[in-house]
Amino acid sequence: MVSTMKRSRQTAHEDSLVPDEPTLDISSLIDVCFLLLIYFLVTTTIQPREQDLRTTIPVPQDTELVTLPPMLIELRQGGEVVVNPGDAAEVYELDVDSRELPELKSRLDSLSGFGIQSVPKVLLKVHDEALQQRYIDVINCLAEAGISDIAIMD
Repeated sequence: MVSTMKRSRQTAHEDSLVPDEPTLDISSLIDVCFLLLIYFLVTTTIQPREQDLRTTIPVPQDTELVTLPPMLIELRQGGEVVVNPGDAAEVYELDVDSRELPELKSRLDSLSGFGIQSVPKVLLKVHDEALQQRYIDVINCLAEAGISDIAIMD
């Protein structure tokens, strides 16, 4: 017996039918994205913003509790921190990449430890072209030392 194979011709109508195309279900990908978003939101730590630091502007009062003269800190253009600029200048923190300012912290700790009746005050002189981040580092250092009476001078 001879088998004959019959070829069937496709008509134009059959050509227009597109075979089933593979589809991609992205609902699981969206679920993973939301899970990652929730994970990162939960695990991040919120750092205090600069304007949340408590500093007060000194107001002249009739009774003066300060027994110490105010400390003058100058923030120079290159980022150097100088205490008592002038003839008796003490240069602190020449490393402008260091944001911790350990030498200035130890100097401020010695200033705030003079007595319970004295309130340390600081006059801060900032150069016009000093970096803003360096200024914030000095303010953070003053806040950590417990000094809230800060005056900014020209």
